Amino acid sequence: MEDISRNRVRLEDVAAAAGVSLSTASKAMHNKGRMSETTRKHILDTAQRLNYTPNKLAQSLANGFSSTIGLITSDLQGRFSTPILIGAEKELRTRSISVLLANALGDEALEREQVAKLLTLKVDGLLIVHSETNPRPSLGKEWGVPVVYAYGPSINADDCSVTCDNVEAGRLAVNHLISCGRRNIAIIGGDETYTAATDRLKGSLEAFLEFGLEPAGPIRFGQWDENWGRAATRLLMDQGVQFDAVVCQSDQLARGCIDALKQEGLRIPDDVAVIGHDNWDVLTSSSRPSLTSIDNETELIGSRAARYLMDTIDGNPHHGVDYVPCRLIQRESTLPLD
Repeated sequence: MEDISRNRVRLEDVAAAAGVSLSTASKAMHNKGRMSETTRKHILDTAQRLNYTPNKLAQSLANGFSSTIGLITSDLQGRFSTPILIGAEKELRTRSISVLLANALGDEALEREQVAKLLTLKVDGLLIVHSETNPRPSLGKEWGVPVVYAYGPSINADDCSVTCDNVEAGRLAVNHLISCGRRNIAIIGGDETYTAATDRLKGSLEAFLEFGLEPAGPIRFGQWDENWGRAATRLLMDQGVQFDAVVCQSDQLARGCIDALKQEGLRIPDDVAVIGHDNWDVLTSSSRPSLTSIDNETELIGSRAARYLMDTIDGNPHHGVDYVPCRLIQRESTLPLD
């Protein structure tokens, strides 16, 4: 992947000098969209007058397909974004498709700016990668190329989005603990402003209902970190809640939970089994005992989103949200009871 470099004269400068919107300027430079020839010529003349020069790659492209797609992420170093990018690039590489990468830094205005810049390079489509699973606004259809959303699904049902199935993940966690012989299962939640937290809870409660069980103790939400994992576990113990297993909605929470249990002299998994979510290798492998977790299949999300984008470019569009099943990775923290 290559990053987008900033030109001395930006497309925004061309748009401002021509008295048009950034979107209109992008369409004119990309020879797409509906506008009068007078307007298009005015924009192109303005670009020439300002010595605006797109990347050389764009200048060499024919009017047909460029075999290049634009990939915009909200977080280049994110825990979830990186494997999604890897999965997408692997899929596209098998098709001899080049990728132009841009970072929107989680800023909606910058994201639209990066879209416009990528379109000046005549990309065949856009893959928009979000750092969380909360639904996000659609970019709309005015850009003239297919758009697919990965991890953070578009709120527009007509768009194509790919994300993980957090409801099934929550169900999977509880079902696993029950299969290990546990019946008094507590839940430590993450930040309830994230759909990951509420969806995982929904799935867990559905699993409890199927077995005629209820969560052990109150369900509390907090930050996605070890401090809250420790604090929430202490609250359970201080209130005398009887539990033999804990579902933690992230691996950070699980690490904190395990610390608090050990401080009370409890053995994992003999006394209490603990399961996390996200399968973050840095945490699961260094945990003692090693941590059972639910993998979000982020690399698969990236490859599937890239495949759907190529399908759409080829005239076979996808619509709606595709929820990729999560996967249980069992380790030492949830060994079955003898």
